[in-house]
Amino acid sequence: MSRIGKKAVVIPSGVTAEINGQSLRVKGPKGSLERQFHPRVKILMENNEIKVLPEGDTKLDKSLHGLTRTLIANMVNGVNTGFEKSLELVGVGFRAQKKGDTLVMNLGFSHPVEITPPAGISFDIEGQVIKVKGANKEQVGQVAADIRKIREPEPYKGTGIKYIHEIVRRKQGKTTAK
Repeated sequence: MSRIGKKAVVIPSGVTAEINGQSLRVKGPKGSLERQFHPRVKILMENNEIKVLPEGDTKLDKSLHGLTRTLIANMVNGVNTGFEKSLELVGVGFRAQKKGDTLVMNLGFSHPVEITPPAGISFDIEGQVIKVKGANKEQVGQVAADIRKIREPEPYKGTGIKYIHEIVRRKQGKTTAK
């Protein structure tokens, strides 16, 4: 049995969860999330705790056991406190600003790049740092990765969009032969 899967997910106050067959709906102050789970796991709710039980003892059942518990914990954490990814713009003239909900970035291209956030995602800008916030951990990570992909950090000068704690390995430039 999975060590992670054995732990019960405690539902904090202010968060409600309801199980309907293999789907789980979680509502909290940051929004609501719903997800359908694999039929090889059982989801039970007893006195403000959600427990996940594998249906069998196969390799698939064991892997789904821990995965399902982690996905449920992320849902509960997301609607309660939310998730955030921070990206940093590195480069001369690189700027980001908000126009309504849309993120507009000047990244050295001939045109500004506009990104409209999907439902449940918001952007905050503090100087050269863009914060992607939302209740769904997967969606926050995907939007942050899509933004980074627009101008990945290059290895010679280090300019581009990088995660706030990402370390960019720098390469040495060309040297003249003597």
